[in-house]
Amino acid sequence: MSKRIEIPRLTVVRGVDLTEVTSQTAGALRRAGISNVNTDASRIWLGKVHTPAGYASGAHHHGDAETAGYVFKGRAFILYGEHYEQRVELEEGDFIFVPPNTPHIEGNLSDTEELIWMTARTPDNIVVNLDDEPVIPH
Repeated sequence: MSKRIEIPRLTVVRGVDLTEVTSQTAGALRRAGISNVNTDASRIWLGKVHTPAGYASGAHHHGDAETAGYVFKGRAFILYGEHYEQRVELEEGDFIFVPPNTPHIEGNLSDTEELIWMTARTPDNIVVNLDDEPVIPH
């Protein structure tokens, strides 16, 4: 007797169908392409993060999630460390890894162009906003 093989379901999410039903931080808009809201994903989140010209996100971290970022469009900075005194700058085409539980602030270096990140996070889009921390301009 032959065993029936279960064929997994593939899900296509069109660029016009990204969802904003995901965790958010002031100063940045996360739009999920792959999440547990719009696919069968249970161990990964993938989306775009939009930051308007001249803005920075509020201070936050991603709990136990590992985060990979890719600067899709624009120029960015990330502040981290004690009192957010450490800074890295990134350009289109640059990647960054943010370890779990690392407080940081993401900002747009441009005063005229939008910043767009592609962000992957596992296991999900965990966002812990740190309301007691200031939003820091670039």
